[in-house]
Amino acid sequence: MTLETTHLQQPGSKTELFIAFTLLALQGVGGVLTVAQRELVERRKWMTNQQFVEEWSVAQVMPGPNVVNLGLMLGGKYFGMAGAAAAVSGLLIAPLILVLGLAILFGGVSDNPMAQGALKGMGAVSAGLIIATGIKLSSSLRQNPMGLGTAWLLALAAFVMVGILRLPLAWALLGLGLLGCGLAFRALSQTKSKEKNS
Repeated sequence: MTLETTHLQQPGSKTELFIAFTLLALQGVGGVLTVAQRELVERRKWMTNQQFVEEWSVAQVMPGPNVVNLGLMLGGKYFGMAGAAAAVSGLLIAPLILVLGLAILFGGVSDNPMAQGALKGMGAVSAGLIIATGIKLSSSLRQNPMGLGTAWLLALAAFVMVGILRLPLAWALLGLGLLGCGLAFRALSQTKSKEKNS
């Protein structure tokens, strides 16, 4: 057990899980990656940075919204199906009520240039938050079994495929995800065989 995992905490109840994911969802303007990392890793200490990156990677490959998949995995880990339901309910109930209210209010001013400008400004802020979180989480790549260089090459390839070439995200996830899984499996197998031989 590493020093990083010895200080992890657990959610005390399904209610705490529900509240944590409700707060996470209400803060997640334009995406919840940054908020999820801060809430689950830094504030509540339910996961390490490395665990978060691994769980988020799995959540991203699965069908459906990433944060819902993460909530299902984390809630299920601690409280089974009831925990998964609590986490997903926390993600959906309050934001659904808020979004419906905002949709009713925004419907009357949607053509207003100030409202359009506010939405564009929010998009820029969201992009900045995602970039900052990506840089912060990149430190966990040092512990990746493939090695730092290979992990950065896969990240760069994903950026080129989606950000520059505008290929569908599904193709990038399938192609690079399968390649990454294969490379990690090979690296882990080589490490195990070296440990057996020594």
